[in-house]
Amino acid sequence: MSRTTALDPLFTAVDTAAFTDRHLANLAAGTLAAVRVPDFLGNAACRAALSALDRLPTTDYDPGRVPTPIVRFGPALNDYRDQDGHLDAERYWRDAEAARVAWHRAALRPDPIAVSMGHLSAAWGAALAPATINGRAVFGGTLREINAGALIHYDDINREYPTGLFDQEVIAQLAFNVWVAVPPTGGATTVWRHRWEPADDHHRQAYGYRSETVEHCQHVTLTPKLGDGLLFNPANFHAVEPNPDGRRIAFAFFLGLTTTGQLITWS
Repeated sequence: MSRTTALDPLFTAVDTAAFTDRHLANLAAGTLAAVRVPDFLGNAACRAALSALDRLPTTDYDPGRVPTPIVRFGPALNDYRDQDGHLDAERYWRDAEAARVAWHRAALRPDPIAVSMGHLSAAWGAALAPATINGRAVFGGTLREINAGALIHYDDINREYPTGLFDQEVIAQLAFNVWVAVPPTGGATTVWRHRWEPADDHHRQAYGYRSETVEHCQHVTLTPKLGDGLLFNPANFHAVEPNPDGRRIAFAFFLGLTTTGQLITWS
C-alpha cells in the first residue's frame, strides 16, 4: 500500500539577505528545510577562489565506495571510520595536517572558508570554534566538485560515531555550502523531510539509498547560483542531481550545536 504524507507548512526553503540566529535555530530544531543567501560570496571572490583551485591537491573518492565521481580536497571525518565505528586516528590526523599545510600554501585570498565562518559567527552572536578530539582541533573546510551527482544520503555525526567522537556534545548538525562555480543547468540539491529509520536499510545503495526511500516524502529542491550560501540540516535525506556540462564546485563544512549553545565546525 502506498504511503502519503501530509505537507508540513514549516518545511520550506527560505531566501534571505543574511543568515540569522533564528535561521540556525530553526534548522537545528527541524522547523525549516533550508536557508539560502544569494551572493553570499561576490563574483570577484568566487573567481579568486576558482583560480586558486589548481594549487590545492585534489583527489577522487574510491569508486568502490562512491560510484559517482566526486573530486575533493580535505579530509571528512565520516571517511575515517574503521569497521567498529571508531576513528582511524593515525590516518585522519596525518591527512588533516597535510590538508592544513596545503591550504596555507594555496593562499586563497579572500579565504572562502574564513569569510563564511565569519558571517555565521556574526549571525549566531558568538565565534564558531573547531570541534576537538582529546583537545586537538579537527580540520574544517572541504572542497567538493560534484558533476555526476550524489546519491540520496544523510549525514549525522552522532550516528556515524555512536560512542562519541568530539570533546563537545553535539545535539544538532547543520551543513553549509558556498558555490564558486555552477553549471548552466542541473546540479540541484534536494532535501527531503525524512530522517533515517531502520526500514531504510532495505534500500541501501553504496554509501546512500535508492529513491524508494523518499518517494512519498515532502521535499525542497534548490538549484545553486554562483556565490550562493546554503544551510540545511543534513540529518534530512538529501541528494545532488547530475549536471550535463559545466562545473559545480563548493566549499563546505558542518556546524554542530552543542549542549552549551556553542557552534562548532568540522568536515
